[in-house]
Amino acid sequence: MITLHDIEYKLLLAFYEFDLLKNEIVTYLTLSLDDLVNRTGLNIDQVRRGIEWLRYKGLVNVKEDERKIVTLGEAGRRAVIDGLPEERLCNALKSLRSPLGVKELKGVVNLDEDEFNAAIKHAKEKGLVAIHNGKLIRVIDYEREKDNEYALLKRVHDSELLYKDSLNDKELEVLSHSMKRPRYIIEKSIKQVSVSLTEQGMELVKQIQSGARIRSIDVTAPAPIIYAGRRHILQEVIDEVREVLIGMGFQEIDGDIVQYSFWNFDVLFTPQDHPAREMQDTFYLDATKEDIHKVVSSELIADVSKVHERSWMYRWSINEANRLVLRTHTTTVTIRYLAEHKPKEANVFSIGRVFRNEKVSYKHLAEFHQIEGIVVSDDVSIRDLMGIQQEFYRRLGLDKVRFWPTYFPYTEPSLQSMVYHDRLSRWVELFGMGIFRPEVTEPIGLKSRVLAWGGGLERIAMLKYGLDDVRELYANRLSMLRGMPLCQ
Repeated sequence: MITLHDIEYKLLLAFYEFDLLKNEIVTYLTLSLDDLVNRTGLNIDQVRRGIEWLRYKGLVNVKEDERKIVTLGEAGRRAVIDGLPEERLCNALKSLRSPLGVKELKGVVNLDEDEFNAAIKHAKEKGLVAIHNGKLIRVIDYEREKDNEYALLKRVHDSELLYKDSLNDKELEVLSHSMKRPRYIIEKSIKQVSVSLTEQGMELVKQIQSGARIRSIDVTAPAPIIYAGRRHILQEVIDEVREVLIGMGFQEIDGDIVQYSFWNFDVLFTPQDHPAREMQDTFYLDATKEDIHKVVSSELIADVSKVHERSWMYRWSINEANRLVLRTHTTTVTIRYLAEHKPKEANVFSIGRVFRNEKVSYKHLAEFHQIEGIVVSDDVSIRDLMGIQQEFYRRLGLDKVRFWPTYFPYTEPSLQSMVYHDRLSRWVELFGMGIFRPEVTEPIGLKSRVLAWGGGLERIAMLKYGLDDVRELYANRLSMLRGMPLCQ
């Protein structure tokens, strides 16, 4: 059933003439926008809007024609008010006692150069003046009532809107004569909109006239899509991972982005000549901080240096350990937590940004988010770590998991977790994991066993949302963000 707004209702009732005696519609009208304004009492904006609604519903036809209108130029308006140049010329001649030559007359008549030349030409054509012995003489008096050209100019002047096609042939002939004068008549093209009812519109008007009720509101009409504010899809993944780990009994910890190389590398048994510590892989800061001796105990520094020198067989440098870096992993947060608290049992995790001096590509970023978790206990093994990882992935909706042996400087044994992605039809690497080596735990005074794992959260987000390029997560394309389903 067609529904109508009040504006549409008023417009439809304007398109016909009704005979009260016969009690029937006599004729359907074709109306302009101005006609509709006058017949409905609506303003022009309401009429335009209502016509578009009716056209969309197939109730009216809208036709646009280009028509020419006639208006007066500046010289034309002066001709109507002060008289045509030939009239002013004749009035000047009438006031003279004796005829003057054309050159002498030019200084007497109040006409500019163009008007004076036009006045002579048209006055001669109309038989008002003649030239005798080089002098201009008046033949007959000028009468406005008999001048068709003046009458036409007056009509144009007095009309608000005069269409050229409303003039007859004789008037058009006079008009063409006037257009040769300087700026008397100006033609302009304007668009004329005419609106009429379609057959469907006529039938609807008959129903309305017969008393049928048309609903003004359609509660079943589709509403416009409103995109409410939402969290970024990567933040949704971070929040989901946080919720999963808290649900598994873990506690969140946090730490600084800027760290000493001591915490980022040395405590984790990464040798000072390891390639990962070079400028090509790490962002070092050209800044100074408190000397590491003021914030780290001398015993811990000595124990870490002994482990390095004994195991890697090189001279350990405090200056290298004192350099500031943007942390390359969140393990720096967990190792500081262990060194400062020395817990006998703990289940903690950290989530935060890390930085690698990587070439940005479809699978690598220079800045990304990492999840890091540890379990501290005397009664845990590598099988417990594998079970924790399987449960973690299962809660994220990733059921197919397997593990491969690998190498990390600070864990032994070390494993790489893999999950199967159905859309990609292949196994995808996710988190690294293992048990902290004694070279890591003994210098910080920790006797319990430590299970550790960690990895990038962007890769999990790519798997959940079916992305092939990690850069899409930071492109901030609204079309992509609006189309992504919320994490379940």
